[in-house]
Amino acid sequence: MKKRILVVLSEWGYWGEELIGPLDVLKGAGYELDFMTPFGRKPPALPPSMDEEYIDPPLNKCVTSPHFASRTKEVDTSDLLSSPINLSHKLPLMPYFNSDKFGLELEKFHNLRDEFWEEFVDPYDALLLPGGSGPMVDMVNNERLHNLILGYVNRDKLIAAECYCVTCLAFARDWTDRKSIIWGKNVTGHAREYDYKEGTGFAQMYGYDDLPMNTSANFGPPFYPLEYILRDATGPNGKYHGGVGRTLSTILDYPFLTGRSTQDSQLVGELMVKVLEEGLKKYGW
Repeated sequence: MKKRILVVLSEWGYWGEELIGPLDVLKGAGYELDFMTPFGRKPPALPPSMDEEYIDPPLNKCVTSPHFASRTKEVDTSDLLSSPINLSHKLPLMPYFNSDKFGLELEKFHNLRDEFWEEFVDPYDALLLPGGSGPMVDMVNNERLHNLILGYVNRDKLIAAECYCVTCLAFARDWTDRKSIIWGKNVTGHAREYDYKEGTGFAQMYGYDDLPMNTSANFGPPFYPLEYILRDATGPNGKYHGGVGRTLSTILDYPFLTGRSTQDSQLVGELMVKVLEEGLKKYGW
């Protein structure tokens, strides 16, 4: 049987190493990777993740190595990500509560979601969500992506999320009980000490007409403090691990594998292989 990983990327900009790190490890281990984006557009790499001279303001050091800068440019200019699966075409949104025939439409939605899971959960070994700033815009509160994640939880399959994409796990909740899927779990993610104070960047923006504006942007601070969200979402019996002052912060509490930031990316890929081929269930806590 084929060994397959589904990768969902932001159309507003992913951090290069957070894709390349696990991608190269997984391909080296014989896995095939399929790519998906919210609307089927080619995902762009964030420019700093291709700049080996970029100094990360919170860390006050270069976080883009020559190797990953080069590999990110190579992937960004290739056709590898040119035709991703269009998530919006594969699963409708849930009906509004006050929409006509809500009960019948909700039943229809759940039936369509079952078919969606058969196509995009059952054939895959794991789901990978690389981070960066872009996911804050089009992935973190993406209802369709939440329902994809719920499918992997339902099938007890590995879900790996990096950096700001860990927020997707905090917000992916069953419609009936609305409890975070990471309640009681151990996770990591971008720590408060490492957040930008301003200048959060995006590689591509889209207008009200849903067309690319062909411009990047620098905003203020991140839209939310990820650490606070994760502390609340894991509850009293779970735990957020920041790993501040340590190079790596990678936590596996099956089925969730979370990496704090760029430096964890290669280890995320290595742990994915260990989970899938050796049955590893716990790491880093």
